[in-house]
Amino acid sequence: MVTHVRAEAQGDERGALLSFLAEQRGGVRRSVQGLTEEQAASRPSASELSLAGLLKHVAEVEQGWIARARQEPPAVKRDETNWHECFRLVGDETVASQLAYWEEVAAETEAFIRSVPSLDDTFPLPDEPWFPPDEHVSMRWLCLHLIRETARHAGHADIIRESLDGAVAWDLVAGEQGAQA
Repeated sequence: MVTHVRAEAQGDERGALLSFLAEQRGGVRRSVQGLTEEQAASRPSASELSLAGLLKHVAEVEQGWIARARQEPPAVKRDETNWHECFRLVGDETVASQLAYWEEVAAETEAFIRSVPSLDDTFPLPDEPWFPPDEHVSMRWLCLHLIRETARHAGHADIIRESLDGAVAWDLVAGEQGAQA
């Protein structure tokens, strides 16, 4: 998992954006390393957030935005009837299944972003009350939005993980590097 984003090759803006997104995904992924399903689902703060729930949410959000950019419906349509399931695992969902799903989503994101003719290409925002009417956003905006969304939740994950067992991001990176040696 990426912990440092190297400088992009001259003119590879897509590569730079995708690398920063991968770096932030790594923060969320590391947060669940070594935890049981019960620990990952626990909510050790006043918030309703859990690491498992954050993992599910960021994967679902990324998939949904790439689908919108393709002008397809997201794999999961959220509304007031199922919004409560957005931040927690339900049914047979597990941390491992969500990590595997997110790997697929990440590969789709990279393939899609690399395939669009230009980062200046646009797509319409859906007709939802929280979006401005008739608004279009660029593929560059999409990448930056995914980086921002994932980074925000990676920060939440850091706090939750530290609340669970005292592990901080540097501990998790060191553990990951030791496992790779």
